[in-house]
Amino acid sequence: MKVDAGSVYEFSAPLLDGRSVSLADFKGRVLLIVNTASKCGFTPQYAALEELYRARRDRGFAVLGFPSNQFGAQEPGGAEEIAAFCQRNYGVSFPMFAKIDVNGPAAHPLFQYLKEKRPGLFGSERIKWNFTKFLVDRTGKVVDRFAPATKPQEIAGRIEELLSN
Repeated sequence: MKVDAGSVYEFSAPLLDGRSVSLADFKGRVLLIVNTASKCGFTPQYAALEELYRARRDRGFAVLGFPSNQFGAQEPGGAEEIAAFCQRNYGVSFPMFAKIDVNGPAAHPLFQYLKEKRPGLFGSERIKWNFTKFLVDRTGKVVDRFAPATKPQEIAGRIEELLSN
């Protein structure tokens, strides 16, 4: 499904607390957009994502977390439970959005757009698992896609390049 948008700034989504946020609020920042889950083998990546965020947020970087329950039902909780889990276990302070679908007919338009702009292996637009990461430059352009197994620390150099531009 083709999504007609010029950048990620044309999308909005509700946070875990229910407030709707426009991604235009993040204009001029480098973004790492990640689909997350609380009961996944990759869940410990929350700690490294938080570390990346805290070290670079003052320089115009943000991590945006989007919980999804589409992979092995590994995000079964509601918004309050997800927020409490992230805070209690990983001290997450970056924006966490309400639970969404990232694949299929009900996929959030932002994720339809991200997948279209940066397909995965062999051109597949489907997200394979939790903690797939999309890197967005300061103009809202999707510049990279990283597999779930890619550790956040491995992306730090690429983030630094974009922050320097």
